[in-house]
Amino acid sequence: MTDPRATTLSLLARRELDATLCPSEVARAIAPDWRGAMPAVHAAIDGLVRDGLVRLSWKGQPLATRSGPYRIGRLDAD
Repeated sequence: MTDPRATTLSLLARRELDATLCPSEVARAIAPDWRGAMPAVHAAIDGLVRDGLVRLSWKGQPLATRSGPYRIGRLDAD
């Protein structure tokens, strides 16, 4: 399995500044069994948020922490 943290940052870097991505996109990029990769993706996202490297949102509203459905965005998009 590829590193979900690095994959998340790479996918975001290839998007428009204000674009977001779904955590399942990261999982699909790192493992054939994307559902099985989701716990690793969630953990990586938690670390990226904690390190101040990404932001979370849902339906355009910012989220302080991962809870329920969420989208991942670049921090510099604000």
